[in-house]
Amino acid sequence: MHLDIFFADTTLHLLPEKAVWISESSTLFIADLHFGKAAHFRKAGIPIPEPIHYSDLQHINLLLDKFLPKDLYILGDLFHSEWNSQWEVLIQFLGGHTRTNFHLVKGNHDILPALAYRQSIFEIHEEPIELGNLLLTHEPEDQVPSGKLNLCGHVHPGVRLYGRGRQAINLPCFHFTENKLVLPAFGRFTGLALVKQRPQDQIFGISGEKVIKILYQE
Repeated sequence: MHLDIFFADTTLHLLPEKAVWISESSTLFIADLHFGKAAHFRKAGIPIPEPIHYSDLQHINLLLDKFLPKDLYILGDLFHSEWNSQWEVLIQFLGGHTRTNFHLVKGNHDILPALAYRQSIFEIHEEPIELGNLLLTHEPEDQVPSGKLNLCGHVHPGVRLYGRGRQAINLPCFHFTENKLVLPAFGRFTGLALVKQRPQDQIFGISGEKVIKILYQE
């Protein structure tokens, strides 16, 4: 079950698949896929199995089939650092979705050779871009122009929920402030940075197939 938030005349659907959907423009947004990270770790001698990334591709496939977006924007850290063979797996997979235009707003881990990006299916954005009243970046902007909402990633936001006794659980979340919406990391093989909620913040946790608003607690 998704949850809607509003900025000016734009309705943003926060999806439990850790994505944002804007139906008026037929646009999907995700951040921090970090595809290829498992191979990067294996190269360093840490035996991480590759199938951990395949579930991410399945989730992307489900989103593309469900929403049939005109555009998909990845807000940085599509691929985890140096080239490995998983780049070709990713490009071949996305190439099967011919009705969608793919965009990459480059992040700090997007450091492949320029040729790899030029030969890919992505339109590459080296700098922040404006899309209507949205400002698309990888890292949250310190200063957001008036009337703009900064959609970004990088942080991998998470929230800790406490139950009875000493029970606690960490969940990925959307972190919404007055003019910024930080998306959760889409990739499974990523960590969480727990958000310390302020009174002016809105936190939306992702639990299974639901997005839930987390009430502020002092």
